[in-house]
Amino acid sequence: MAYATVIGDFERSMIEGSSVFFVASAPLDPNGHINLSPKGISNTFRILDDHHVAYLDLTGSGAETAAHLSENGRITLMWCSFGGDPNILRIHGRGRVVRPQTPDFEELIAHFPPHKGVRGVIVVEIQRLDNSCGFGVPVAVELQERSDLDGWLNRKGDSKLLEYQAKHNQLSIDGLNAYPLS
Repeated sequence: MAYATVIGDFERSMIEGSSVFFVASAPLDPNGHINLSPKGISNTFRILDDHHVAYLDLTGSGAETAAHLSENGRITLMWCSFGGDPNILRIHGRGRVVRPQTPDFEELIAHFPPHKGVRGVIVVEIQRLDNSCGFGVPVAVELQERSDLDGWLNRKGDSKLLEYQAKHNQLSIDGLNAYPLS
């Protein structure tokens, strides 16, 4: 298995050619819950430079990654090739949550087109990149984007969305702060 600390041509090509990636994080408490989340809404992931990547953290049913990053900063991102060459790419790094009220939010959000329900931007400083074979990953037909999240966000409206976030996104399932009310 090979690994690096900067994004090269291979990694850039795999990331930009993928329609889905996975995010893993965990609390420090050994009894806490490890989180693994799929991501894949188009135009929500960016390579900022050879050492940093970022993605939009959109409103969802939980806020585990934000809570874990706020506690300890550990994060792993993973892409799988579901067609073509069988590859798996992982970025191991230190992540941080950039919330709308923080000074660098506007600079970071400018990298993305507008999306409804943005809670923050997750920024990852790369500590290690590794790739391995994806021989055990199935070949999949072309993935298509779902419109469910946008529809749900539009039906909620701004005030109901804020109520939802207050109820469901302030704490992780382990009680860690994720998006506390300001």
